[in-house]
Amino acid sequence: MLRGRTIRDNCKAMKKIFLCDGHNLAFRAFYGIRELSRSDGFPTNMIHGWVRSFWRLEDDFSPDEIWVFFDRGGCPQREEILPQYKANRGSPPDGFVEQLEIVKGLTGAMGYGWAEKEGLEADDLIATKVKELKDHDCEMVIVSSDKDLAQLVCPQVKQLLPPPTANPRMGWRMLDEQGVKEKFGVSPAEILDYLAIIGDQSDNIPGLSGVGPKTAVKWIQQFGTMENLIANAGRLTPKRFCSVVHERREDLGRNLELISLIDNAEYSPTLPASVNMEMLGDIFSKMEMHKSWEEAQKRYLAK
Repeated sequence: MLRGRTIRDNCKAMKKIFLCDGHNLAFRAFYGIRELSRSDGFPTNMIHGWVRSFWRLEDDFSPDEIWVFFDRGGCPQREEILPQYKANRGSPPDGFVEQLEIVKGLTGAMGYGWAEKEGLEADDLIATKVKELKDHDCEMVIVSSDKDLAQLVCPQVKQLLPPPTANPRMGWRMLDEQGVKEKFGVSPAEILDYLAIIGDQSDNIPGLSGVGPKTAVKWIQQFGTMENLIANAGRLTPKRFCSVVHERREDLGRNLELISLIDNAEYSPTLPASVNMEMLGDIFSKMEMHKSWEEAQKRYLAK
């Protein structure tokens, strides 16, 4: 339970649980604030950005519970299917890994539940948590800019897009089922087929050459499913794509497998708890984040 939060009347509103993509938000925090460091030169920009982002999240949306899920290592299951999966990403920037370990400790100190599992991605842990909570009387909000997670959106689940790093004034953007359709042109149930066709450059998943989002949306609207699309490849327009879809049908199936999220992962989470002021104070002191410590005391002790 988040300390200092007004508890909702269960008769008036369902419990609101936020499921956060840790690495996605960590990179945003890292690049959102630059050139902040401790007196000895240890970088603290990501740590500052992390605290600010989550405090803003709490203030703007008042979640009853927050979970954060992190990647850990690669994903052998997907790399076996496509050896070059995410091979385009390279090494994390200098200062990222060192701060990430502190961010994980900070996440627990702030009272959030969190988890990571070797060989699984944060997306898979989020999908598993969504499945775990489906039968509970709660509303779930996935916090991430990752378009793969749009496949989980349904009446019980929304996706909250963080403020863009390049234009933070846009603020948070909440996507329900209609919001997903307005953004991508397809429904959450059709996101898998859509991404399988156009590919996912950020994950190094190649789509059909020359096929962009507009064409993919048109095909999905016309044929409904990937199976029907492949079966009717000879009817596609422009005609040059008839042979392309037929010849690359196995690649389309591979892409579907890569983009589908694992929702039955076994993992051992750290559960949400009260804010640990002692641990929080220790982290802020070591990072020389004195103003953040002052703010933390106002937020958590004055309630």
